[in-house]
Amino acid sequence: MENTQFLTRTIQKNIENKLFKEKVIIIYGARQAGKTTLVKQILQNYRHKKSLYLNCDEPDDRFALTNKTSTELKSFMGNNEIVVIDEAQRVENIGLTLKLLIDNYPHIQIIATGSSSFDLANKINEPLTGRKYTFKLYPFSLQELIQKFNPREINRTLENYLRFGLYPEIINNPNEAEDNLKELANSYLYKDVLQFLGIKKSDIIYKLLQAIALQNGNEVSYNELANTLQIDKKTVYHYILILEQAFIIFRLTPFSKNLRTELKKLRKIYFYDVGIRNALINNFNPLNIRNDVGALWENFLISERIKFLENNSHSVRNYFWRTHQQQEIDYLEERNQKLSAFEFKWNPRKIKKQAPKPFREAYPNTPFQSITPENYQEFVGLG
Repeated sequence: MENTQFLTRTIQKNIENKLFKEKVIIIYGARQAGKTTLVKQILQNYRHKKSLYLNCDEPDDRFALTNKTSTELKSFMGNNEIVVIDEAQRVENIGLTLKLLIDNYPHIQIIATGSSSFDLANKINEPLTGRKYTFKLYPFSLQELIQKFNPREINRTLENYLRFGLYPEIINNPNEAEDNLKELANSYLYKDVLQFLGIKKSDIIYKLLQAIALQNGNEVSYNELANTLQIDKKTVYHYILILEQAFIIFRLTPFSKNLRTELKKLRKIYFYDVGIRNALINNFNPLNIRNDVGALWENFLISERIKFLENNSHSVRNYFWRTHQQQEIDYLEERNQKLSAFEFKWNPRKIKKQAPKPFREAYPNTPFQSITPENYQEFVGLG
């Protein structure tokens, strides 16, 4: 497979449109999602500007930005016009440092990346109110792969994407996909989570993620997870929130407006990358011998849809719908107060022609569509 490490990320154009507007650019994303490659591509496009790249995993770069005066910072920045601060969450009080820079030297374009939004966001939101533009970088989307592979090629490789996901390292080195995913899933991906929580052993986080992976596509009960892991329910909630803010998992809440019988409390939890999900349960088997292909397809499509929508700055609200009588719809979108309903079926012969009757009666004229391997491309931005 052709090397894709220089694919242009969809959000790059949006970021470049916001440069030199006297605001800090913040780029969030999971580890290994490609943030460093992205900022280096931006620097390459602006090579006519003097630039400085700082990697805050390096102690000297970190020290140069920690608890410094504006004068000390300016001396360090020199006459550079663009300054990239990579892994900025590693710098203590990074929000105040960024505030000093933008307040005193607004002509310098600061770009800060963070692999753990919970840490970086908590440190910057208040100091940088009104002084920042925020972007999220996810693993590759199918829409981004279209630069290298045509829709037919993507279709032929679809099963691989469901087994191994779309992290850049996995796409670039498909022959080592399984080993690399296991390394990512075993600790590297949530290294920042462990640091943030002050946990040295990753067992409890790993077991929590495994439990979520095994419930993929089902409603998740925090009480049940707490009992399984023998930890407090509040701890489960806290850990899930942190894992979500680290761009490993995301939640869908139930849609509920008109019917007493609609679920209101439970939520579904999905993985931003299904390769990570498969690594956690150690199942990279071909789809024809798996019993979780329906849940895998559902997770894959919802995560790809979210990437497509967010990468292209489409603002929607996402839900699932289910009643206490087990009538369900996999995925709902609400945009401009208009609903759309979607069902996901790996087997095209099992599609539903219409939404369940209670849903149709409660939300008439809501368009409903079954998404299968035969028609998924438009749904994920390839149409």
